[in-house]
Amino acid sequence: MEFSLNAERCVRCGLCVAECPTGYLVMTEEGPKPNRGGCLQCGHCVAVCPTEAIDSPEMPRAEQMPMGDYKRLSPEEAEKFLRSRRSIRTFKNTPVPKELLTRLVDVARMAPTATNSQNVGYHIVTNPDRLKRISQEVLDWMHFMGKKNARMRLYARGADLYTKQGKDFILHKAPALIVAHVPEKMFDRGHDSAHFCLAYAELFAPSLGLGTCWSGFAEYCGQYDWEPFLKELNLPEGRKVGGAIMVGYPQYQYRYMPNRRPLDVTFDED
Repeated sequence: MEFSLNAERCVRCGLCVAECPTGYLVMTEEGPKPNRGGCLQCGHCVAVCPTEAIDSPEMPRAEQMPMGDYKRLSPEEAEKFLRSRRSIRTFKNTPVPKELLTRLVDVARMAPTATNSQNVGYHIVTNPDRLKRISQEVLDWMHFMGKKNARMRLYARGADLYTKQGKDFILHKAPALIVAHVPEKMFDRGHDSAHFCLAYAELFAPSLGLGTCWSGFAEYCGQYDWEPFLKELNLPEGRKVGGAIMVGYPQYQYRYMPNRRPLDVTFDED
């Protein structure tokens, strides 16, 4: 990584060197200099510098949001914010504006990714007819898998019952489906990165009045490389489905926050 240094501003405090996660920076009499090794392009050196002496074209200060007088949530506020998240499976028949969907994934891209690869892309499906076809293709895949997997066979039969009742077991008639895709050659790391990003989208969605739900069947169908499904998505070449979430306006409001099973935690012994 190349970086610029304003030697007059640099006070040789060493914070950038101490914070560098890979040891790429070393301190000299002239200030920080690159050493052997690689740079994660995390931008920590730029963000931690107290005199704004160092800058990077890969993570320029001008594009970083200043912390300023940002007030962090209290522990109680943060806990309620996280606990109030629910999986929404009943959506209003109202399209979600592209501006809101774009804002959603724009926040999602801020999530951490493996080795700071930042290689997660997004494909958003909003066409009602295509969403119906995707649901059907996923259901067809479930029946195919059910021939050799007993659990999937049960899921497929349950989905058929939903369909006969005019319901959508796969996408729950959500007005939008966000598919996170990653490079096929880096899928082992990209899969987790896609989930991190979609988790950011899920947590941000309620602030926009939106609800979300993970679409595990669609995700697994794509990772199985089910051709009819992939044809509907038409992802860029060399990309693979890393995860998917349904998005829409919740039909109902909830009076209580969800609870979970008792905490299971252990500590090491001294």
